[in-house]
Amino acid sequence: MKNTVVAAGIAAMSIMVPAVAQELPAAIRQQGHINVGIEATYPPMAYKDPATNERRGVNVDLVEAIGKELGIPLRFQEMAFAQLIPALTTARIDFNGSSMTDLPSRREQLTFVDYISTGAQIFTTTAQLRGATQPTDFCGRSVATPRTTNYFPQAQAWSEANCVAQGRPPMRVIGTEGAAAARTDLQQGRAEGAILGAEYVVYLSQQNPGTFVAVGAPISRNLSGLAFSKEQAPLRDAVAGALTRLMANGTYLAILTKHGLERQALTAVTIDAGE
Repeated sequence: MKNTVVAAGIAAMSIMVPAVAQELPAAIRQQGHINVGIEATYPPMAYKDPATNERRGVNVDLVEAIGKELGIPLRFQEMAFAQLIPALTTARIDFNGSSMTDLPSRREQLTFVDYISTGAQIFTTTAQLRGATQPTDFCGRSVATPRTTNYFPQAQAWSEANCVAQGRPPMRVIGTEGAAAARTDLQQGRAEGAILGAEYVVYLSQQNPGTFVAVGAPISRNLSGLAFSKEQAPLRDAVAGALTRLMANGTYLAILTKHGLERQALTAVTIDAGE
């Protein structure tokens, strides 16, 4: 559904963000810029343009728009995804500008400004589609997904609930070392399908027209957010206010539409609403 908030009836602990301007913390104003961590290997959220080596993607555009709205320069620091949380908790960066799923376990250390829906998307190649139109068509078939992500246990749990419990054969979940390996297993026929983030499947389909096909809706739903240490709650609130204003003036939806992710847009910014 277009422009709908994921997980209707968002948890009571989540905070709806007012559109009024929140003042930047004094320490950030004195610093004169915001240090933003980013992992630039996950298209279409943040990646390097192979022709120019420049950063591109939804998060790059959105964070730059937030900086303009707040009237302060940004300084991006590129790092591996695994380095982002340590960089936040040690104050090497002021916030994480990469796409990070807002999970309760992560909120033990962090706090999130949620800005987009995400989920585990089953997809396959046109050659292996075999008439599949919905996820349950993959009961009894094999799918590859990174074992280090939430998609692996989500796929197993979904299979138990939607295949086994309904008298269908289980979906055979193959753990891989990463997204590229999952896609390779699919393309080389070692798996009949794959599961990756819904936004990444959109990107693959754009880059390889006629090759990949998403099968139905994602089998899980969650929220991705910009992450902050708990000590940076005032900065979080200023960023959330800026993003709310970008939603109101159409900039937010224009950015998602530019990258083909308008179906994953939210209608309101929330804080710590992931499940």
